[in-house]
Amino acid sequence: MNALINFVLKNKFAVWLMTIIITAAGLYAGLSMKLETIPNITPPIVTVTTVYPGATPEEVADSVSEPIEKQLQNLGGVKVVSSTSYQNASSVQVEYSFSTDMEKAEQEAKEALEDLDFPENVQEPDVSRLSINAFPVMALSLSDQNLSLEELTTLVEEEIVPEIEGTEGVASVQISGQQVEEATVVFDQAKLAQLKLDEDTVTKMIQGADIQAPLGLFEFGSTEKSVMVDGNITTLEDLKNLLIGPVKLSDIAEVKLTGKAESISRTNGQESIGLQIVKAADANTVDVVNAVKEKVDEFESDMDGLTITSTFDQGGPIEESVKTMLNKALFGALFAVIIIMLFLRDVRSTVISVISIPLSILIALILLKQMDITLNVMTLGAMTVAIGRVIDDSIVVVENIYRRLSLQGETLRGKELIREATKEMFVPIMSSTIVTIAVFLPLGLVEGTVGELFLPFALTVVFALLASLLVAVTIVPMLAHTLFKRGVKAKAHEEKPGRLAAGYRSVLNWTLNHKIITFLTAVVLLIGSFFLVPKIGVSFLPSEEEKMVIVTYAPEPGQTMEEVADIAADAERYFMDIDDVETVQYSVGSENPMNPGQSNSAMFYVMYNEETKDFTQKKEDALKDLQDSVSKGEWASQDFSASAGSNEVAVNIYGEELEDIEPVVANVEEMMKDSGDFKKVETGLADAYEEYTLVADPEKMAAAGLTAGQIAMELSPVRERPILTTIERDGEDVNVYIDVPAQSYESIDDITNRSVSAMNGQPVKIGSVMTVEEGETSDTVSRRNGKVFVDVSGELKGDDVSAASNSLQEKLDKLDLPAGVNVEMGGVTQDINESFTQLGLAMLAAIAIVYLVLVITFGGGLAPFAILFSLPFAIIGALVALLIAGETISISSMIGALMLIGIVVTNAIVLIDRVIHKEREGLTTREALLEAGSTRLRPILMTALATIGALFPLALGLEGGGLISKGLGVTVIGGLTSSTLLTLVIVPIVYEVLSKWMKKRV
Repeated sequence: MNALINFVLKNKFAVWLMTIIITAAGLYAGLSMKLETIPNITPPIVTVTTVYPGATPEEVADSVSEPIEKQLQNLGGVKVVSSTSYQNASSVQVEYSFSTDMEKAEQEAKEALEDLDFPENVQEPDVSRLSINAFPVMALSLSDQNLSLEELTTLVEEEIVPEIEGTEGVASVQISGQQVEEATVVFDQAKLAQLKLDEDTVTKMIQGADIQAPLGLFEFGSTEKSVMVDGNITTLEDLKNLLIGPVKLSDIAEVKLTGKAESISRTNGQESIGLQIVKAADANTVDVVNAVKEKVDEFESDMDGLTITSTFDQGGPIEESVKTMLNKALFGALFAVIIIMLFLRDVRSTVISVISIPLSILIALILLKQMDITLNVMTLGAMTVAIGRVIDDSIVVVENIYRRLSLQGETLRGKELIREATKEMFVPIMSSTIVTIAVFLPLGLVEGTVGELFLPFALTVVFALLASLLVAVTIVPMLAHTLFKRGVKAKAHEEKPGRLAAGYRSVLNWTLNHKIITFLTAVVLLIGSFFLVPKIGVSFLPSEEEKMVIVTYAPEPGQTMEEVADIAADAERYFMDIDDVETVQYSVGSENPMNPGQSNSAMFYVMYNEETKDFTQKKEDALKDLQDSVSKGEWASQDFSASAGSNEVAVNIYGEELEDIEPVVANVEEMMKDSGDFKKVETGLADAYEEYTLVADPEKMAAAGLTAGQIAMELSPVRERPILTTIERDGEDVNVYIDVPAQSYESIDDITNRSVSAMNGQPVKIGSVMTVEEGETSDTVSRRNGKVFVDVSGELKGDDVSAASNSLQEKLDKLDLPAGVNVEMGGVTQDINESFTQLGLAMLAAIAIVYLVLVITFGGGLAPFAILFSLPFAIIGALVALLIAGETISISSMIGALMLIGIVVTNAIVLIDRVIHKEREGLTTREALLEAGSTRLRPILMTALATIGALFPLALGLEGGGLISKGLGVTVIGGLTSSTLLTLVIVPIVYEVLSKWMKKRV
């Protein structure tokens, strides 16, 4: 330590240069870091999607989902396998532990599915990993009153999309609602019969004529030349003029070019085309969004009549979050500076102390940049939190240098004094820094999403604290030597304690003489604070509210696309009549990745004005009005952006058969509705289609020479239109399809009255060989870990998850469940239990590590044990502060409690280190405690108040919440206030009692 401080004091110019270089490098790192909302977390989930055209959900579950589940559930690292079977499709999700190599897991899943035999028509399973980068970062809606949909499609596909795709950082652009060109062939059945032709023969003739095939190399004299056959059908006219025997194709069929929208897309009452922009994995979200916005401005200025509306934008909220956290950090730093100035009452000392804030943060930024960690709410929050802590080391060193320079009896001068004053404080600041680092490291080891989320937070704090220790023993002494060359204004009374220190000395002496009363009072306060917990309540994460509504309409089984389009049009008019609504964009029939089986649902993006008052109530009123306007189908609100802060409590019900589960689901639903704690209580029970089953009569079927398979083939509707051929139009390939009119039936009798040809060629009515049985088939079938699974969920009316969950659990425990059926709490209750357990273990680990570090630092177990007594009393202030602020016990406040372990122990270390030094100088334990108390009071109060000042803007919560939010600030401020006051009293009492006990034993 001598060598380091001497080097710094001898090479001040070199240290200045290094400081400038570090500052420049830190600024560059901070300005070039990627901006994201939260750390880039890739959920360890593999999704298997399999399409089975024409199958009911139950058929999909039995023939596709269950075999896939069984094949995947025993793979390494698999935690949960769940599936949802829709009409026509199966979606299986495989959740792994976070430590799993997901690239290897995806490959293993693909290999495991290669051996499966599915029924005919089942398409190849699509195996993919769930990736955050696969979701769009921006969505645009384009409309133009002067252009038809066909013209707008041409403009979008040929000019706009290529420009956006060429923007740096854009991986792909997905289009929806555009017009798709196709050609159709509709056969004239009468003319076919007249010419004794059938559709199959003509189809084969068309496919045989439209061919381009290389025949290979042929020898011509002494050379080889390639020969090809070209059917020469490239245009619509070529196709119409194709000869089918003695006639043209146009004589026996109508061949026409048609354009149709793939899905309905409308924005603010106009027909529109939607674009979804996906960024490259290594691209910066904000940069990509801003670059696309620049392109949009260019398009709108260059193309008259074109209106481009942003319906979804990840960049704006990220910039807003970053701005909010930076504001809180800057205001926090300002508060800390003011507090130091008030205590030291010396500009030079304040400047030296404050220099550690930017330098520590900049060094942390350099290290974060090297580790490719993004600048997000978590890292910025950690910097806000760190501001209050990084200044502590410098304050303690500066205060000690200033104090010794002020003493009239001080024998050392110049470099020697500064070196010795810095060395004197090195052990306490080093041990307190290591202790705080030891507290935060277990936070990064918490498993699951919370661990992944808070690892960047923990690393940022650790890097900043290590940097602050380095600054305190290098830059601080160097600046002190430069700025204090002429000394300080020494005052005679400064050799004695000030008024505050003298008052504290008297209080401390009284409490040491009345240990039992003091200690019991503190314990009673601690126990009493625990009775506040039920009033404070427990929640998971605070949710931020953006003035945007995403609502979906899920039709009932059997509803047609036309019905859904009409309902969506009514909803559009409803939203556009609301004064606060700025943008309404909706789509019907577009692909929904959350529900691959449903193709006729509607999704609305409704943007309200930022100044909208009572937004939550208005959102709920709109949803209620929409639901009241329809007699069937369901409107629901989606909140993808704040899913982490969800307050939804779910009850998961498992069983072997759906029939066993249904009565339990009904009981639980009624129980939640009657409790008064929940709103929007819904069940996961799927709607059902009415089902007719045609049951064959074996004897009659045999007599007619028919099989069930023949009848199934005859009745089976065409699920997928095969491409007949392709032609060219304006340089683009256009698919040609045979257009088969869809069969329409008024009743089941229309099917049973249909005839099929028997073996002898005679027509046989289906109703004469088959009987009809009526029943139901489920709209979706959900399974989890091999069992049928249904959930009942409800949103909490208040914030206290714990009280509502416990009350509900008591009622669930009294349920009389059928054999094979079990009930578990899920949703936010499960999240809280898992996350709080992990954080509780992290706290215990932190306390154990802190004790170990202190034992090593102090060379024994006595002082560390006394220091740990400062921890429990932080709980008093933390709980009282949460109650006063109206905050709940959440993940955010738990992180604050974890921080308190490091901060509170630091104050106790500074006090006890001085006590031990004075005991070694010959003072009695009581004298050492009184002297250390009065000497160390100022740095202890300064560091505590500087931390409180730094976190004050966060605790006010004026600019929104988030993960690092008001709850954290309130917890730390309250806990630090009570623990600082009690540390100055309880720790000395415990230390004196333990010292006497140890001396008696010796």
